[in-house]
Amino acid sequence: MTAEILSIPRAALHNQVTHRLRQMLVENQIAPGAKLNERTLCEALNISRTPLREAIKALAAEGLVELLPNRGAVAVALTEADVRNTFEVMAGLESQSGMLAAQRITDTELNEIRALHLEMMAAHVRRDLSTYYRLNAVIHRAINAAAKNPVLSSTYDQVNARLQALRFRSNQDEDKWNKAMAEHTQMIDALQARDAPALRDVLLKHLENKRDVVIAQLLAQQTNATVTTKQTRKA
Repeated sequence: MTAEILSIPRAALHNQVTHRLRQMLVENQIAPGAKLNERTLCEALNISRTPLREAIKALAAEGLVELLPNRGAVAVALTEADVRNTFEVMAGLESQSGMLAAQRITDTELNEIRALHLEMMAAHVRRDLSTYYRLNAVIHRAINAAAKNPVLSSTYDQVNARLQALRFRSNQDEDKWNKAMAEHTQMIDALQARDAPALRDVLLKHLENKRDVVIAQLLAQQTNATVTTKQTRKA
């Protein structure tokens, strides 16, 4: 039996490969600092090297991948300073978009966000972190879009790309995940009330909590890596 070869438009293939590779980076299937092995990834994704390399370049532009001389593509590993600086910028962007969204959101947009929130709550109950994270990201982008400021939206997308993987991993702690879910409910309440200051405040609180969790995880990983290195040298 001959395998059927599917003809996928170049642009569609590029988007599919970029999306899948981004997901692998965000969900830590490719660890921070790890080299992106082209042969392994081509086999895993069942693609040729050309669309893979195009996807890697796109993700490098998003800040998820670093292109190093003589090493190739490496998954970005952010330092504590990187995390603090990026969250600081993100706090300003999200609080501003929240204020504008509360003032400008339409009933249709609000209903769509509420429906997404209910789906996300269901994913939280199922402990389906991957689906929860995907819906979480869609909700944040939808709030940003409701602000109706294209410059703000494009800047938000660029900065947010650097934090995607960190945001995903920050929900792997059960208590922190429950807290994040509660904060999202507060966001929806503030948005529905068109209460701009309340939405700004809960978004800032939400990001501050994320930042603290991410930095704690980062420091713990660095400590574990140091201990492992010392143990390896002694062995």
